[in-house]
Amino acid sequence: MVRKPLLSKRENYLRAVEFGKPEYITCRITAMWPLWNIHRQKLESIALRHPLIFPDFESGSIEYDTEEGVMRSDRVLTDPFGCVWSFIIKGYQGQVVEHPLEDWESFKEFGFPDPESGVPKEGDEVLQPWEPILGALDKARDRGDLVVAGMPHGFFFQRLYYLRGFPNLLKDLLAKSTQIYELIDALAEYNLELVDLFLKSGKLDLISFGDDLGLQDRMPISPRTFREFIFPSYHRIFQKIRSRGVHVRLHSDGHVIEVADQLIESGVDIVNIQDRVNGLEEIASRCKGVVCVDLDIDRQNLTAFGKPEQLRKHIDDIVKVLGMREGGLMMISELHPPTPLENIEVLAQAMEDHMWLM
Repeated sequence: MVRKPLLSKRENYLRAVEFGKPEYITCRITAMWPLWNIHRQKLESIALRHPLIFPDFESGSIEYDTEEGVMRSDRVLTDPFGCVWSFIIKGYQGQVVEHPLEDWESFKEFGFPDPESGVPKEGDEVLQPWEPILGALDKARDRGDLVVAGMPHGFFFQRLYYLRGFPNLLKDLLAKSTQIYELIDALAEYNLELVDLFLKSGKLDLISFGDDLGLQDRMPISPRTFREFIFPSYHRIFQKIRSRGVHVRLHSDGHVIEVADQLIESGVDIVNIQDRVNGLEEIASRCKGVVCVDLDIDRQNLTAFGKPEQLRKHIDDIVKVLGMREGGLMMISELHPPTPLENIEVLAQAMEDHMWLM
């Protein structure tokens, strides 16, 4: 029998963020479309058995391909910034293969999209219109749900190398070219305009950002370089939000623990980072009791290839190392092929077994 919470999802979430003694640790599993297309109804059955862990799933909501498995794609598009994207697997994000500012000469004629026209979505060729976005926020308020405004993934550091190209950006940061400072300032202003439009839309609980800052075992730039080039814009954007009583959530893949202190200082109060590439003890030493950790469970090895007993132990270790009665811990697991059904069931059950704090 699934235990039913006494608190609403919104109140429990906010208590966790604010160290206000939540009833349970918010835990979620999200399966990427290729995995749904492999397991189909069998995965749907697991999701229906664990509604607290698959909170947004509805039976029949997944549209499958005529063929099972991982499907190839040859989609190419140009986004509103002029970046050309290539997609090779259906259901997965692509990568930028042509950069509009690869040559600084192009910067003279470059312009950002009009914030009033819509919100960019990473890897999409059109801006998302404001009307349905704001309408969804209004509906969430009316239902008493958590009101979350979503800024585009790759909103800053990633957008810089989408525009310049990764090697060029690293050279820019080393050379400290005049143009990179100008581009960073312009990008910060663009994001601040989007934030302003969200803040004017009505009461928000949080604004969520995504910017993958890390590699597998290190950052591509030093903490000192991060402090000079990225931190000031993060601080401007996040502090504006915090000054309005709205929480800031930042997702970042990869090894980012060296700048965890800077992320907290900039105004992030929900940090969504990966567990094993950063280390549970390191995360605890820098974040526990200071910022809410929305922990991303290892998808590269553990959930895809680990044994069920390893999964159970890992969830137990997470709660022992990072859990507090006052709150400050959530968990999310993003699942990819070839994650087996047994591991998905075990993960969901382990989360349910360890989530209750009262």
